[in-house]
Amino acid sequence: MSNPTARAAASLPGVTALQAGWEDGSVSGQGQPSRYTRSFGGMTGALIVTVIAVLAFVAWRGLFRTDVDDTPVAVDWQESVELAQQADLEVVHPRELPAGWIATSVDLSAGDDPQWGMGVLTDDGRFVGIRQQDASVDALVELYVDEEAEAGEEATVSSEITDSWQTWSDEGGDRGYSTEIGDEALLVYGSAPVEDIEAYLGLLTR
Repeated sequence: MSNPTARAAASLPGVTALQAGWEDGSVSGQGQPSRYTRSFGGMTGALIVTVIAVLAFVAWRGLFRTDVDDTPVAVDWQESVELAQQADLEVVHPRELPAGWIATSVDLSAGDDPQWGMGVLTDDGRFVGIRQQDASVDALVELYVDEEAEAGEEATVSSEITDSWQTWSDEGGDRGYSTEIGDEALLVYGSAPVEDIEAYLGLLTR
């Protein structure tokens, strides 16, 4: 009669079926049990250890896989700008992106509480973002830079939006540049170096 535990072991990937050692083998004498007889509990324990070993090996091998594609995916930010303009929203955006930079996210909400956001990565993979909405500058800074961000000196960077920007920074190296456009607050922020963020500011338009 076939053994159900042996069948279960054979169905597990990477696990070699174990012979049912608790069944009687050949006997050397009439009425004497086989000396190879094992207990059911012992065989079950061995099977569990084998399965754990296989799973541990699979997990260990996964740590060294190099075929995971983490390349950033570019989004069509210009299409989102056009949609905003069709909805009579004047969103702040770059005239173009510097060479090697890509847009990786856009956030456009119309209606009674319009909001606009855009995230880009520099050619060095550093992040720069734009947030524009009907809120206070302090609220945007707290949300997108740091709750403990400190105001710095004003920076003069010529752009079609403004030439004067309030600067912000936190202990982790994130930076922000803010201004107000009517009832809306505008914040440009990120982990990119100052020169990259300020170059981006110079490209902004509406």
